[in-house]
Amino acid sequence: MTEGIIVNEVDDGQRLDRWLKKHYPDVPFGQVQKILRTGQLRIDGKRVKGDARLVEGQVIRIPPQMSSPQPKSERGLSERDTEFIRSLVIYEDEHMIALNKPSGLAVQGGTKIKRHIDGLLDGLKNNPDDPRPHLVHRLDKDTSGVLLLARNPKAARALSDAFRGRDIRKYYWAVVAPAPQIDQGKISSALTKVETGHGERMAPVEDGEGKSALTYYSVIERLGKKLALVAFWPKTGRQHQIRVHAAQMGSPLLGDFKYDAEQAFLRETPDLPETLHLHARRVIMRHPITGKKLDITAPLDPEMKKTFKFFGFNADDKSDPFEELE
Repeated sequence: MTEGIIVNEVDDGQRLDRWLKKHYPDVPFGQVQKILRTGQLRIDGKRVKGDARLVEGQVIRIPPQMSSPQPKSERGLSERDTEFIRSLVIYEDEHMIALNKPSGLAVQGGTKIKRHIDGLLDGLKNNPDDPRPHLVHRLDKDTSGVLLLARNPKAARALSDAFRGRDIRKYYWAVVAPAPQIDQGKISSALTKVETGHGERMAPVEDGEGKSALTYYSVIERLGKKLALVAFWPKTGRQHQIRVHAAQMGSPLLGDFKYDAEQAFLRETPDLPETLHLHARRVIMRHPITGKKLDITAPLDPEMKKTFKFFGFNADDKSDPFEELE
């Protein structure tokens, strides 16, 4: 039986052959080429070539010879790994799961990444014969918080449609320095990937040269002009969107050395954790199958808890800073 994988927003626009190399690193290049050439791998039921560009929401049908030999990290999870991935669950039912992903743990594998959420998903199956839960979106490795999974293809399709239609509210908490000049606003710009000489990063560009991105923000608490706790609502889901937009408005995220190498405030305050202070705090959505309203909140990562305690921020704040945008 072939495996159906739904393309998420992060992989939108990526070449198929590069996607396969990332997700199936143990499958030899020659075997991948043969599978493509003979039409065994299909996208939305159609034969494709390796240079095909993926589109969010498409279904990639993976033949058994690729999906059966799972990478070593996904074979026979230890009891410790199973207990660990189960400890991250903050919501689950027969159709979906929500995890509270810790900072520092990647969602998927890659170069030099051996331990990741994708490699632990077998530990979330209720029965050995159940399908592996599906990843339907991603968080950066250093971002903590709510990560949604689907238990079956029907829920995966519905969740993917909801993300693509922007019917899901994803609220992030971030500590920024300096504080934004005004308490509420939005940042809108096109983003694209650029090579800087120190690796790839996202950057704002002129309209038409990148993908449009829109982020709302609202200051929750501020310490004068130097620092603030800010809620972000990315209406689009571009890579590093919040990090780029925060830096673009002059209030980069604390601990984000990629988009603010100086990190003056952090260097002046050695008692603070030198980690990215970005947490996927809350998801408000309709259940993908039942339509029931869900409001899922993820407790803070231990490192962010230290920063909140240091500044006296309220880690239990349940207010909706974007309620008026309903």
